[in-house]
Amino acid sequence: MKSFDQLTEQEILALAISSEEEDGRIYADFAEGLRPEHPDTAQIFFDMAAEEDDHRRTLIDLHSSKFGDHIPLVRRQDVRGFVQRRKLWQVRLRGLEAVRQQARQMELDAGRFYQLAASRTSDASLRKLLGDLATAEIRHERTAGEIAAKRLPQEAKGREDENARRSFILQIVQPGLVGLMDGSVSTLAPVFAAAFATHNSWNAFQVGMAASLGAGISMGFAEALADDGKLSGRGTPYLRGVVCGLMTIAGGIGHTLPYLLPSFYTATAVAAAVVAVELLSIAFIQWKYMGTAPISAAAKVMLGGGLVLATGVLIGNG
Repeated sequence: MKSFDQLTEQEILALAISSEEEDGRIYADFAEGLRPEHPDTAQIFFDMAAEEDDHRRTLIDLHSSKFGDHIPLVRRQDVRGFVQRRKLWQVRLRGLEAVRQQARQMELDAGRFYQLAASRTSDASLRKLLGDLATAEIRHERTAGEIAAKRLPQEAKGREDENARRSFILQIVQPGLVGLMDGSVSTLAPVFAAAFATHNSWNAFQVGMAASLGAGISMGFAEALADDGKLSGRGTPYLRGVVCGLMTIAGGIGHTLPYLLPSFYTATAVAAAVVAVELLSIAFIQWKYMGTAPISAAAKVMLGGGLVLATGVLIGNG
């Protein structure tokens, strides 16, 4: 990899061309992915992709007039310290607002980079070129804002945000909550039954790990196979299955890990405290995302968890 100050003027221009092309393709990919559920925001990204294409053509014309038709292959990953873009799938998983924020950050990063690079060179032509690129990126950022105001009025933005929130709840929160409830509650009985039956922390830990992992695998497959998401709008079954399975394991392991402590009574006290935190977390998620009254949610999960916990203790002592 080269550092930026090692690049020639032609290579800097070639880097700008490849960067504009890559950013345009990112915007187009965002647009295609958003078009089915968020057509207004998708149109913004289509317009931004067109802006990037205009910049690319302008840069190519400048390169042709100054250096000829052959453009050297210089990409972001070829230059040490150059701004790298996040992977598209990582951004998409974080939701609609994360995609919008990524677009804003892309323009800010590019403009800041060119401004900083221009301030660090004493070559007049190179300094002018970098300054022009920085100005173009800043102008593009303002243009993006103008496009957003035109294409996405507040009413449409509110509607898309609500649709995105609904999709997030259906695809992430609901399967995650189901898994957390199953892992936190259903594994209480076997863990505490083993603990009070043997008074051995290690035995309780083994039972808890087996119950947590088994429940996670079972719940993951059950969630993935129960609904393909096409009619319900709940999204890909694989994502829901992974979320549900992992949250089930997390819910069970939470009150299992304290039994790594050698003292049975200390481990049990810590495990009971962890159970209380788990149940309150479930109540909080129900209140925040499902609209359940906080007192009602806390009472229900505490009652259910307490009954399962008591069942395990009674069986263990029996």
